[in-house]
Amino acid sequence: MTTAKAAAIILAKELRLEFRTRELLTATVIFALVVVVLFSFAFDPTAAESRRYGPGLLWIAILFAGSLMLNPSFAREQNNETLDALRMAPISSFAILLGKILANFIFMSLAELVLVPVFAVLYNLSLAGIVWRLILVLVLGTLGLTVTGTVFSAVSAHARMRELLLPLLLLPLLTPLLIAAVESTASLFAESPALDRTWFAFLAGFDIVFLTASWLLCDHLLAE
Repeated sequence: MTTAKAAAIILAKELRLEFRTRELLTATVIFALVVVVLFSFAFDPTAAESRRYGPGLLWIAILFAGSLMLNPSFAREQNNETLDALRMAPISSFAILLGKILANFIFMSLAELVLVPVFAVLYNLSLAGIVWRLILVLVLGTLGLTVTGTVFSAVSAHARMRELLLPLLLLPLLTPLLIAAVESTASLFAESPALDRTWFAFLAGFDIVFLTASWLLCDHLLAE
């Protein structure tokens, strides 16, 4: 079985499991919305302050939502030793990891589909004229978050305190990605919107590096 076909089967399994109950997706969306709403009441920003602080607050909400969503990626495979069964199947380890990454990317994208319009309304920021460029930034930032989050979810899956271990491993590594995502988003919300190509290229490079690393190290990442 090819890697692409195996990854598609893993992705379909993940989507069926989540959309059957929608517990994790619903909790993530509500959590992210609460963070954004609380920030808006705490700061009560003006238009200029929204352009200045809004991108950082948006990515903080996305980071918190991602931390909540990514943690169970491999934890739920511990039941009935499902992960061991997947590793014994005639598929590559990267197919398992890729299927998980794609599923988490879709879930995060759905959460952002609700979060970003609400954020724009609360902070009085117009998305007119920057929608497609903002989508590109969100896609690259979310992909970097889901790749690293899924990888470290696999690493911490067998740990006793994995709920605490995952943020400790993930947050320092994501700092450069978050800085690039915030700067790219801020350049779009400026009075004269223009995508900062340097930070945008950094986002793309981050994704390529960690996708390549996950492919090269997938056998070790999924080992006990």
